[in-house]
Amino acid sequence: MKINGRHYKTIWVKEGDEKTIQIIDQRNLPHEFVIEELNSVEDVFNAIKEMHVRGAPLIGATAAYGMYLSVLEAEEKKDERIIEDSAEKLISARPTAKDLEWAVKQQLEKINKTNDLKEKKRIALSNAKKISNESAEQCKKIGEFGVKLIEEISRKKNGETVNILTHCNAGWLACIDFGTATAPIYEAQKKGIKIHVWVDETRPRNQGSRLTAWELLQQEVPHTVIVDNAGGHLMQNGLVDLVLVGTDRTTFNGDVANKIGTYLKALAAKDNEIPFFVALPSPTIDWEMKSGKSIPIEERNSDEVKYARGLLDGKIRKVLLTPKESHAKNYAFDVTPARLITGLITERGICKADEKSIKELFSEKFIEEID
Repeated sequence: MKINGRHYKTIWVKEGDEKTIQIIDQRNLPHEFVIEELNSVEDVFNAIKEMHVRGAPLIGATAAYGMYLSVLEAEEKKDERIIEDSAEKLISARPTAKDLEWAVKQQLEKINKTNDLKEKKRIALSNAKKISNESAEQCKKIGEFGVKLIEEISRKKNGETVNILTHCNAGWLACIDFGTATAPIYEAQKKGIKIHVWVDETRPRNQGSRLTAWELLQQEVPHTVIVDNAGGHLMQNGLVDLVLVGTDRTTFNGDVANKIGTYLKALAAKDNEIPFFVALPSPTIDWEMKSGKSIPIEERNSDEVKYARGLLDGKIRKVLLTPKESHAKNYAFDVTPARLITGLITERGICKADEKSIKELFSEKFIEEID
């Protein structure tokens, strides 16, 4: 996607320096555009853990590059144990996102096919780039399939504006390019369909008001930022035609873990008979987990709830919102059961959120040992 008219992806190898990985540090958006350099596994771990990068597909790609850096460290220190240790460390950074574990295991599988460290290095870099590029292509296809939903609503409304509600940031900043939930929106814009996006602020880190709004502004997509609890009111009053969200892990029966508050949007959508779709690339699906009840829910530092960051007098500052002595809980995700989901938008097409329909799209994934 574009920033001030220039195309960017969210992660890339620094030009002229294959030992340095560059990312957009999302902690500073929308007020400052900062490119951060990652030179070690520890840098990558911190970038994932502290949400310099976030969003399941991007976390996966970042971890893949982290595994490449682990091979560089193993070569430098002449200790191949660093590679396995790095894999465990990276997987532990964010427990809910399936893409993270998937990407690390993909890298290990490729790297372990040779004992030659130089060859491991070549393979790790090549595969990290492959994971990154394939993720962007998957998101592009999600947009091509998902736009059909928007086109259908537009026809029913005789070309009037289609109002779409999002939660959190499932845009290109959460991926490599295009985004998941935003990919159909950008595709609709290209087709000249009138659209407007309601952007949930998404407390506590405000990924909607900070990141999604900034993205849409860069792409010149009409949008309005709302407080998280306004979604139900909008739906009751006919102001939402479609809800589009992303996911960090989806079980193969169709249950979805996404940013905290998604479940409440799904309940409101169900009560108001508004279609609720989840957009996801296949690496986000956990083929070994049948129920959302088994998904590990990350609990983050309570300070994210008690404090907020914003721009004041030209500087990004942190302010206390609550009484200093008050305790806070910070559950990062909740689980939306399949019964509340109208459908899943994947790179292979749209299906119902149930085991049978998912199996029809990804039959090769359903191996015998899955019970």
